Amino acid sequence: MSRLAAPPWLAHALRAQRGPVPWSAVVRGALATGPLLLAGVLAGRTAVGVLAAIGAMLAGINDRPGSRRASVKRLGVPALAGALGLLVGTYAGQGLAAVPLTLALTLLGLVAGGISAVGPVASAAGTQLLVGAAIGAGMPAADSGWQRALAFLAGTGWLLLLRLALPTPGSLAGDFRFDGERAAVAEVYDAVAALLEAVGGAHATARRAALTAALDHAQDALAGPRLRRYASSAAERRLHAQYTAALPLAEAATALFWAGEPVPPRSAQGPRRLAAAVRGNTGPGPLPAPHRSAPALRALDDALLHAAEAFDRGNPADLRTRRRTAGTLVRLAFGTGGREYGLRVALCFGASAAIAQALHHARWYGQHQHWYWLPATAVFLVKPDLGPLASRVLCRAAGTVLGALVFAGLATLLPRPAGLIALVAVCGALVPVATRHFAALTAVVTVLVLALVMAGGEPEASVSRIGETLLACALVLVVGHVPMPGERGGGVRARLATAGSAAHAYLVHVLGESGDRAERWALRREAYRSLAEARAAIALAAAELPPLARHSRGADEIVAVLERLVDTTTACAVHLDDSGRLATRQADQLRQLLDEFDRRRERTALRLPELPLAG
Repeated sequence: MSRLAAPPWLAHALRAQRGPVPWSAVVRGALATGPLLLAGVLAGRTAVGVLAAIGAMLAGINDRPGSRRASVKRLGVPALAGALGLLVGTYAGQGLAAVPLTLALTLLGLVAGGISAVGPVASAAGTQLLVGAAIGAGMPAADSGWQRALAFLAGTGWLLLLRLALPTPGSLAGDFRFDGERAAVAEVYDAVAALLEAVGGAHATARRAALTAALDHAQDALAGPRLRRYASSAAERRLHAQYTAALPLAEAATALFWAGEPVPPRSAQGPRRLAAAVRGNTGPGPLPAPHRSAPALRALDDALLHAAEAFDRGNPADLRTRRRTAGTLVRLAFGTGGREYGLRVALCFGASAAIAQALHHARWYGQHQHWYWLPATAVFLVKPDLGPLASRVLCRAAGTVLGALVFAGLATLLPRPAGLIALVAVCGALVPVATRHFAALTAVVTVLVLALVMAGGEPEASVSRIGETLLACALVLVVGHVPMPGERGGGVRARLATAGSAAHAYLVHVLGESGDRAERWALRREAYRSLAEARAAIALAAAELPPLARHSRGADEIVAVLERLVDTTTACAVHLDDSGRLATRQADQLRQLLDEFDRRRERTALRLPELPLAG
């Protein structure tokens, strides 16, 4: 008898990320929210301390593993957006009546939703922009807008300072400032070795995807914001050289994956030794003897020798990342995906703000003067980054109920304000662990925010927060299923179009037999990155409820064809380097994949525009 499988949206709601506890992030969380609130209380400026703690809490949600340089952008950009939202929301709440304020917040939601389509950092910025606006308008205070914005930025800045200054576990090898970069580059070499070990086996495709993820992570870690254009220290230049040396290794390993024939076991020993050398900040030592029976194996051995030389010399290397222009960012924000998402965010945020103000003026809140919870909750619920719609609604409702009940019990026992400050510190430490599941994160944040509000002088509000959350869940469920102008599945279509264009550019470059290998590797990186983003968007859309999931049906087949096309293009590049001409099998495979892509594009329910590959 076959076991019954849970529907995708429910399976997603029950799934949690796994991994070691991020102790360094836990310590930063404990040193951020609680101490900031304590400083505000001791200085007689509790409201300022509350806003600083909220800024640190939101930054803690974005405090993910990675390099210090990448954390500046990942935490700093959303914080600036949140401060702007707080500034705008405060002055709009003070100067506008209910209807004009609702219209202003709706327009802000439209802009923030479109911006969120640009990428993960922009999505976090859009979220904090709207959350800040909701708090500014719905949490009246005696302080001016710019004072509140500065307090918010001070909280985020404190957490960012802790992120930059405190060493992380295992960072004793070399300069601890680059421990995140070093770990990311080492993971690339380990991923190459894992792919070589899996070639010809059942896990090869998953290992190739893991290699793409490792390369994306390392590229982001090394290419974060900097004061100078190029690496400014010997340790950083060495890491750049080691990352660049991994690109031809990844290319050769992908070509071997495409061929599908198992490789000698010793082929993986070289990348493993290079990974250990990166982690230990040492030389690679002796590498295994070459095995040069095929073009891809010869390319692998050549890449190993080049890597060993790069490890010894550590010459600076240009990462050759392909930065997106302002025009590209505008097209992403106002393209099909950005428009569709922007409309939904605007409708949810505007409607929730209107309902919250109506309930506030009707005294539904009782003694409470704040009405920010409903629109702030709607902002998080409408975010597709956090999972399928039904899944995140279920998790948000369950997490809020649990968090509110836990706080209601603790509020009767804890002394004030010392007990509330301690509770805020504990919740701040739990945030990095709770980010692995949306319901857990919601529960921790609910307890933290309720403690902050009570520390600021408001009465206990657990029951009303549960009611507002359930109301926001119902609102977002309705808006999420309302037909919008244009075709559904805009986010998936936009990702597929980007992936198709990137694959086409890579194919044209390789078949043009250009001698610029650095440009080829940059195009290859862009193609695989865009394919991974498309695959993630498709998996998310497929886990929606059936009325929404049907709009992206067939997209997974298209992206699978594109992945095989890019793999084949990589094999062609390696073969052209070796012999100067395409093999018959490779040329036939390219033609078949291009024809298959065209057929699937015409059959898909997404009605994709004709991509360059079809030409």
